[in-house]
Amino acid sequence: MESQVRGGTRWKRFAVVMVPSVAATACIGVALAQGALAASFSVSGQSFKVTADKLVGTGFSQYGAIDSGYTLDGKKTAHAVAVSGFKSASITNMCQSVVTPNIPLLGSVSLTLKAGGGDTPVQAENLFIDVEDLAADATFKNIDIGVAAKDLKKGPKIKDGDAANPFGFAQEAESAVLTDVKQTAWATTAGTFKLSGLKMSLSTGVKECY
Repeated sequence: MESQVRGGTRWKRFAVVMVPSVAATACIGVALAQGALAASFSVSGQSFKVTADKLVGTGFSQYGAIDSGYTLDGKKTAHAVAVSGFKSASITNMCQSVVTPNIPLLGSVSLTLKAGGGDTPVQAENLFIDVEDLAADATFKNIDIGVAAKDLKKGPKIKDGDAANPFGFAQEAESAVLTDVKQTAWATTAGTFKLSGLKMSLSTGVKECY
């Protein structure tokens, strides 16, 4: 069975509909990461935006969770997220941006990362993305909606350390294809994350991927 989805997710509708997502690394310094990463961490006070022309993922799962972290002035906070997991993913023409505001003498400074724009897409294994907002065209193969999160089988299970209800709503599919992706995320982890044609730049002002 295949299912197509178009549109964006807002948290007032989160309990009804969740859609899958794609993201790049949340780190400023980006490199090829090998092996298992830390299961959980406190997220920074900056979300980041990501666009991609296309993501082809196998072994997809998604569930709701809470990311705890800090504001930029050090106060504790929390964010509701949809955690999207992929056993493997191929990402074409990926762009990631994050803006740091209120830097003395400079104002806002934007960091932009681009990769996978040539013949070799970005490749990721055991990928988890903590997403706040997403717009994309999506096609799923053999999707199951309404699975108890603890019973996920087609894609990654709940990540160790995630603040997620194992008896809560989840969905899974054998594969997912997303095009024209635009998203805002708080965190990403991956077992392996290979960025071909990586280019990173800093500029003053607010210059985001979308």
